[in-house]
Amino acid sequence: MTEKNTPAPVSTPAAFAARPLRVAIIGAGPAGVYAADILTKAERDFDLAIDLFDRYPAPYGLIRYGVAPDHPRIKGIVKALHKVLDRGDIRFFGNVDYGTDLTIAELREHYDAVIFATGAINDADLNIPGIELDGSHGGADFVSWYDGHPDVPRSWPLEATQVAVLGNGNVALDVARVLSKHAEDLLVTEIPENVYRGLAESPVTDVHVFGRRGPAQVKFTPLELRELSHSHDVDIVLYPEDFEFDAASDTAIKTNNQVKTMVGTLTNWLIEQEEREERGEAAQGTESGRPRRRLHLHFLHSPVEVTGTDGKVSGIRFERQELDGTGNARGTGELVDYPVQAVYRAIGYFGSALPEIEYDGRTGTVPNLEGKVLDAAGTQVPGLYATGWIKRGPVGLIGHTKSDAAETIAHLLADLNELPVAANPATEAVPALLAAKDVAYTTWDGWLALDAHEQALGAAADPAPTHEGPVARERVKVVDRAEMVAVSRGVDEPAASRG
Repeated sequence: MTEKNTPAPVSTPAAFAARPLRVAIIGAGPAGVYAADILTKAERDFDLAIDLFDRYPAPYGLIRYGVAPDHPRIKGIVKALHKVLDRGDIRFFGNVDYGTDLTIAELREHYDAVIFATGAINDADLNIPGIELDGSHGGADFVSWYDGHPDVPRSWPLEATQVAVLGNGNVALDVARVLSKHAEDLLVTEIPENVYRGLAESPVTDVHVFGRRGPAQVKFTPLELRELSHSHDVDIVLYPEDFEFDAASDTAIKTNNQVKTMVGTLTNWLIEQEEREERGEAAQGTESGRPRRRLHLHFLHSPVEVTGTDGKVSGIRFERQELDGTGNARGTGELVDYPVQAVYRAIGYFGSALPEIEYDGRTGTVPNLEGKVLDAAGTQVPGLYATGWIKRGPVGLIGHTKSDAAETIAHLLADLNELPVAANPATEAVPALLAAKDVAYTTWDGWLALDAHEQALGAAADPAPTHEGPVARERVKVVDRAEMVAVSRGVDEPAASRG
């Protein structure tokens, strides 16, 4: 966190001399948890009460439902978020949907300030002909499926042998890696049983990842890139004609260590591939007798049409691109077709509108000024704030989320004397309201119970039969919402959720 974004010490407003400042945060992903943590640590001489709400029964948001399960760094992020919520000074209410279970009027009645940290879970649109064909999917939807999101179908149509993934960001690489990886190699993760069964039956042989610009302009990180080479029995295929570098690329390689690392990794892979081809060697030998798969990385391709047969995807057409000297790409007029039976667009996430809050449909965000929510006229709405992707759009990494939350919290604290004071700030007012509405909300203790339950499912599972031999499972993620709620609330699992 930078010094300029560290909230300045604040004195006690008269309204909060006799009772705590009550703040509701909507969204229990990294953005919401970081905002709560920063607020609790701000220098102040008044008491504070924070309630963290999430529409899912479990916390962690996109960390639980938006990141591939085979990422080792997830555990570190989850541990950090766990430490914040486990301190006991922040209440967690899961399985509570803003706009349905709690309205803005009810939040205002019980809280002095509300922070929206709802993130972005939908796929950004790609408006090209054929994108609506059967077999054309949103990458975010696929991520939700393989991460066991409770609100998506249990099955996924994995019928294609050749697949196109559009995008050159981390999500595109996640999607491509999961599609190309052998299912048994994911059993050591928390992957749900239905996801394992679906991936195990996939006939895929080739996964193609397409980016519009060159290797020096990719948006993924070195760690994401290197993880591709860790997939067993999966060959990475590169194309020499895609390795174009202009003046801006050369500058980026010389001045940006991350770009230098990624270009170096890709270039080394290409050299090794060409050396094998010169020696007349085929792809690397299979380690386990399984059929090898290929993950192709293409650059300088801009999609222009998804082609189909009988309403189903049968191919995709691109216009070849060239760099223009500034690092941007322009079309060459050359069209190239690839036969594929499925297309996944992974070109970014997009935020959803929030009930009774102004929404910018162009950016998928809540209109705001440095986290202060604005109305349709551009005027600050007292007591309402935003942080994370719903504030700034789906860009940046975890570090950006922390500084982003600090900026929002600094404004909230500066506005203390102008906050609309809650009419009913009693500690138990909201739990009583939810109970009166028959909302089966979950708590932090409930999450600890569910967490232990998932770990127990992993311990009870048969060892995973990977190519390296039997490997114990650390946990098995529960998918069904009713089962998650039942375990969290300590009640018998509903019969409908079993099986």
